[in-house]
Amino acid sequence: MTKEKDIHHQDSICINESQIQHRWYHNLKYLIVGILFGIVFVKAEIISWFRIQEMFRLQSFHMYGVIGSAVFTGMISVWLIKKFKIKTVYGEPISIAAKTFNKGQIYGGLIFGFGWAITGACPGPLFAQIGTGTFAVVITLLSAVLGTWVYGYFRDQLPH
Repeated sequence: MTKEKDIHHQDSICINESQIQHRWYHNLKYLIVGILFGIVFVKAEIISWFRIQEMFRLQSFHMYGVIGSAVFTGMISVWLIKKFKIKTVYGEPISIAAKTFNKGQIYGGLIFGFGWAITGACPGPLFAQIGTGTFAVVITLLSAVLGTWVYGYFRDQLPH
């Protein structure tokens, strides 16, 4: 695959994206699941700045256990989807594209990790943290949005 096709692939729509059009209220289920997911994050202390600092200081296994169980669940889920050729709820086939390693993933992972260690937040829990009243995290959210925009702007010049 050429570099040009690889970049084009990043701009394309999700290959599993449904062509079915739904009414606006069809998406309320995602809002409900998101709220429930946020509650689980709060109760499990995944959004706790102190828990995240314990993880980066290697003082506690709590966050490593949560992340490890999520990775294990994801591995089993992908294996089951591939083995049994599971389809979406609308009967559309699920296709998982092969991933190739590149050095940009190292740089991105380091930047992500440093940001996570400094702010005590990664993108998922940001909204749950704001929902619990930690409004200083709004700065982290705005910084994440700005960082995403900067990446998109300079993507062609960055190592991929």
